[in-house]
Amino acid sequence: MGANSSSISDLPKNEYLKKLSGTESISENDPFWNQLFSFSFPAPTSSTELKLLEEATVSVCKSLVENNPRTGNLGALTKVFLSRTRELRLSAECQNHIFIWQTHNALFIICCLLKVFICEMSEEELQLHFMYEEKSPGSYSSHSEDLLEELLCSLVQLITDTPLLDITYEISVEAISAMVVFLSCQLFHKEVLRQSISHKYLMQGPCLPYTSKLVKTLLYNFIRQEKPPPPGTHVFPPQSDGGGLLYGLASGVATGLWTVFTLGGASSKAATSPELTSPLANQSLLLLLVLVNLTDAPDTPNPYRQAVTSFKNTQDSSPFPSSIPHAFQINFNSLYTALCEQQTSDQATLLLYTLLHQNSNVRTYMLARTDMENLVLPILEILYHVEERNSHHVYMALIILLILTEDDGFNRSIHEVILKNITWYSERVLTEISLGSLLILVVIRTIQYNMTRTRDKYLHTNCLAALANMSAQFRSLHQYAAQRIISLFSLLSKKHNKVLEQATQSLRGSLSSSDVPLPDYAQDLSVIEEVIRMMLEIINSCLTNSLHHNPNLVYALLYKRDLFEQFRTHPSFQDIMQNIDLVISFFSSRLLQAGAELSVERVLEIIKQGVVALPKDRLKKFPELKFKYVEEEQPEEFFIPYVWSLVYNSAVGLYWNPQDIQLFAMDSD
Repeated sequence: MGANSSSISDLPKNEYLKKLSGTESISENDPFWNQLFSFSFPAPTSSTELKLLEEATVSVCKSLVENNPRTGNLGALTKVFLSRTRELRLSAECQNHIFIWQTHNALFIICCLLKVFICEMSEEELQLHFMYEEKSPGSYSSHSEDLLEELLCSLVQLITDTPLLDITYEISVEAISAMVVFLSCQLFHKEVLRQSISHKYLMQGPCLPYTSKLVKTLLYNFIRQEKPPPPGTHVFPPQSDGGGLLYGLASGVATGLWTVFTLGGASSKAATSPELTSPLANQSLLLLLVLVNLTDAPDTPNPYRQAVTSFKNTQDSSPFPSSIPHAFQINFNSLYTALCEQQTSDQATLLLYTLLHQNSNVRTYMLARTDMENLVLPILEILYHVEERNSHHVYMALIILLILTEDDGFNRSIHEVILKNITWYSERVLTEISLGSLLILVVIRTIQYNMTRTRDKYLHTNCLAALANMSAQFRSLHQYAAQRIISLFSLLSKKHNKVLEQATQSLRGSLSSSDVPLPDYAQDLSVIEEVIRMMLEIINSCLTNSLHHNPNLVYALLYKRDLFEQFRTHPSFQDIMQNIDLVISFFSSRLLQAGAELSVERVLEIIKQGVVALPKDRLKKFPELKFKYVEEEQPEEFFIPYVWSLVYNSAVGLYWNPQDIQLFAMDSD
């Protein structure tokens, strides 16, 4: 690149890049490298410019691929960078701005080249390119060193050991980006990679001892949400005498380069996402998710998943069992706060899911919090705005609720938290409502949305499972929540009758024409009846376990009592209808005795009095409703494409040509 580069479009003609990718071998001690690393060009500010940078890099890479077996320049570039990283910590402590700036630029070049190389060739070919030296064509180093592995380990050490200062912020971001690029070979395979050279590097050898330190660093980067220093002020301080030509040039370069790290991703989705306040936190979280979701090696479990599933609170003084490798401690209060604040992004929700599902220490801590509303409300907002979210984000939010509702303590405590003025809930003004009632409202709304739009059985099942888990602990349900429970049952009842009528008409039509294939109404009817039974079980569970706490639900039942008439004698619902029918009959007779023209307040008063008089032994006991989230077999088939789609849409300053990606379908715009 060098000091003469003025724009991205000039890069293919740049004399320094032409020399790097040309036929001449360059010694590691050549002054050329300092000139190459002192480049300046306006950084990409849009997906179009990122594409231009990609195209410019591709043309340089093609020449390098052709000539590198003779020159070994890629290896020389890497060795120069590696020699610099060994002095990076000292340079940061000594505030050696120029050294850090040039080292960052070296890594930026390597990252750009690496991204194209990984796209264009196999890992085995890539490994060879890092071993070529200045010899006869096609020869490579006979030394035992693996330069590619050394580079990856150097990146790990740079991330974990370099102190985070204004002058090291951007090189820390670039090192994390380079690691993401290292692992991006997955993007160019349709199937989930179960064996990979880069995976092997990370799970064995010199990188392995850094596992817990790397995971801890990435987590703390996410927790701290460190904002980038102001552009142009973080690398070179103002010089009282003007600073001279070199400082003037370098300061301009720093300003131009820095905008790379404050951009969104390269896709149309990223363009509409909120501006990132912390590129370091964003990139760290993406890398962490990639690492955690790497597949296990045949003889080695994923150490990064082991680290994430076993870390403990800094306040936990109990010793780690010797059977737990890569263990460490982290401040759970800070982690909880960050997770609560960052749930607008898919990746933060996925991290929350991962921790709740796989780390029992985190799950126990969170369920013991007395401010669970700080975590639950952002999750409910995701579900409430289901139309604006992608389906994976909605699923993760829903599964988080399902995991939380497996705990009876959670189900009780959410009805004790009173919220005021929920502004984002627009269907009705909610001036005061319990967190439990709000949760019920949002889950029911999600079910109704799903019934009319996506019709996803999996979504239905998980929504109903969460309601079922909570039902025995329903307390003081808000009148609107009680109404919505019965309204959902009414909607299901109408749908049941409609499908039943269609099935009957279809059967009559089939008698006159045997050639026309019949729609599978029997299957539709079976699914609807399954959902209806689940709703009846949820209502029944509330009545048998906490009738005296829920006069509003009894009121809603009585108001819509005719809805349940058709199900009293239905063979699929007869048993579960006994208790509901008993409650309706008992309270209906008491209202009849009280006379006509009763006010709402008087009806509720009669219900509260009647609850005491209702013999509890007349209510039939059913098994407790409890549903536990179980991850599907081979979860990596879902999570790995999901994580890489997040990287594609959310990574800072990284662009991949959508036409090259094979892991998941991509739009080319």
